[in-house]
Amino acid sequence: MNAGHEFSAVRAALPQWVEESRKLTSRGNVASYIPELAKSPASALGIHLLNGQGEHLTAGECGLPFTMQSISKVFTLILALMDHGEATVFSKVGKEPTGDDFNSMLKLELVEPGIPFNPLINAGAIAVSSLIKGDGPEEKSARVLSFFRELAANDKLDYDEAVYRSENETGHMNRSLAYFLKENEVLDGCVEEVLQVYFRHCSIRVTCGDLSRMALVLAFDGQDTLTGKTLIPRRFVQIAKTFMTTCGMYNASGEFAISVGLPAKSGVSGGILTLVPGRYGIGVIGPALNRKGNSVAGVDLLEKLSGRFDWSLF
Repeated sequence: MNAGHEFSAVRAALPQWVEESRKLTSRGNVASYIPELAKSPASALGIHLLNGQGEHLTAGECGLPFTMQSISKVFTLILALMDHGEATVFSKVGKEPTGDDFNSMLKLELVEPGIPFNPLINAGAIAVSSLIKGDGPEEKSARVLSFFRELAANDKLDYDEAVYRSENETGHMNRSLAYFLKENEVLDGCVEEVLQVYFRHCSIRVTCGDLSRMALVLAFDGQDTLTGKTLIPRRFVQIAKTFMTTCGMYNASGEFAISVGLPAKSGVSGGILTLVPGRYGIGVIGPALNRKGNSVAGVDLLEKLSGRFDWSLF
């Protein structure tokens, strides 16, 4: 199927598939350990698909705003790599999946040298947050936000202050992880300042359209095809997409690789960023989560799309 025919076929199928997948929201629950996230509409499901020519396909509640949460970890990793290079970043975090929950401390205690297994679990993302260049947490956070705005081509991206406060006030496990990293000499600087940067980038508010534009840059190896600019070095995109494939869907990443077969990153707000290399950037929102912390309806919708149009890379 050529690109034009495929795009038309996706357009025709998408509304019905969204409604079919929406039925699965009753099997999930919105995240409540961050109190502000518990206010999300459990039955919502939306998707925004963007191709390299700037053509959009949308269905469902694609305009619903939500916070990036763990999706932001992909892009703070890229920014840290651009700031310091691979050797420095990977002296602080590893390159392997864990098989554990995203906020687990277990491997930090059991495995030498005590660095986080990868940059997409909470401990790894906190270590990466400490590597963002800047004079203090305000400047570091401003650099992160500016980078995200450029990737999303949206200078109105901003923090959800209510979610930030909620995370800051209730993030006891993340504080435990951060202080453990500090004790292991993985984390440099003031723990509370590093956590400010971490909680802030997790609380950046987006829509599916923002995610699809950010994903499109990854789909084209760091090129913004709509402006002609190179925003990310190709090597760092390669690293990010590899982590998305092996670790991006928490400890359901292997299952997702088999059923969908695309690089992806989820967040506990119900967002999923994924891409079809060289073709599409995709943003999904579905706040009802399965037991692994991924959008139950969003994963089902992506399975339908990938299966019907043979998008899997494997």
